[in-house]
Amino acid sequence: MHENWLAERGEQFRSGIQIATLDPLPGTARTPSLGQLQDATSVLDAFHIVKLAGDALDEVRRRVQQERLREASTADEAHISVEVAYLLTQQVRDVFHQATPAHGRHLAAHLIQRLPACPIPEIGRLGGTLRKWKDAFLAYFDTGGASNGPTEAINGIIELGRRTARGYRNPTNYQLRMLLIAGGLDASTHTQL
Repeated sequence: MHENWLAERGEQFRSGIQIATLDPLPGTARTPSLGQLQDATSVLDAFHIVKLAGDALDEVRRRVQQERLREASTADEAHISVEVAYLLTQQVRDVFHQATPAHGRHLAAHLIQRLPACPIPEIGRLGGTLRKWKDAFLAYFDTGGASNGPTEAINGIIELGRRTARGYRNPTNYQLRMLLIAGGLDASTHTQL
């Protein structure tokens, strides 16, 4: 919301507000707007409370998993390969989160050289795949991070629509349903059924 939006509505408008639902994310509950709604009952939004609880659960799960991984890697020498695989997986992820594309490309090229020689078979296989696709992998850093994410998102929407459109026998109705689900239905695509 625009910072001055509530102030611009005037005192009569503000005094008519009886309930203000809030998002309990850091900084949100302390917005200047709430000071203008002294008579309103503040209510934390249920969706955001549940989301915060889910986030807390995820944090606990990650912490416990990390503790178990540390314990497992020291309990048995065979578990060290899990720790090494985890660390190498994090290095692969990290190439996409560098300050500059050039630095990410440099780290990616380093992994392409190192991973195929890893004595852990699964990681060695990953390294072989990255080496086979070296040019396409490194091109990510030369293209501003080209991704098929938007295409995957559309395919996911279409797949969801396909699953929910059971029983459509008319191809036109099916096509309209796909356009509606994907947000592409407007006056130019609407036809009288």
